[in-house]
Amino acid sequence: MVDTDRITGAAKELGGKVQGAVGDLTGSQRDSVEGRARQAAGQAENLYGQAKDTVRDAAEHVADTARDIGGKIRDTVGGLVGSDDVEHRARRAQGAAEEHFDRAQRSVYRAADEAADYAEDAYERGGHVLRRGTREVSHQVAEYPLASLLIAGAVGFGLGLLVSATRD
Repeated sequence: MVDTDRITGAAKELGGKVQGAVGDLTGSQRDSVEGRARQAAGQAENLYGQAKDTVRDAAEHVADTARDIGGKIRDTVGGLVGSDDVEHRARRAQGAAEEHFDRAQRSVYRAADEAADYAEDAYERGGHVLRRGTREVSHQVAEYPLASLLIAGAVGFGLGLLVSATRD
């Protein structure tokens, strides 16, 4: 079963790529940077979903293996001794193995949640940096409007040459 974080992460990643490409084509630095940030956030969410899937699969495999081993031990010892006490001990050992498995599974889920928290913090910090950068660019444009206009014109001219050159 695929985790929903993988699906939404892939969608965000694709949307970020599209927004970044549109920003690059139109010369919108804001759209380009926001697109890259969304793409990175989508990749992080997709990776988190993949990690959850991997943990879930590994946990199920460990549980199945523990059950198989417990059953084999019970059958082997029960066949050798043939007493109910051996079966009781084998069930107790199997219960202990499942308890260890549950504890390990909780630890892995806790680690996955912490990784998601780190990814979320990184996304928020990226948003703060993006807003601060936008404010700084706006301040520079306001302070040097003529230079900003000349730079924007040169970038637009360059993009126009690039677009017309790719059509030929």
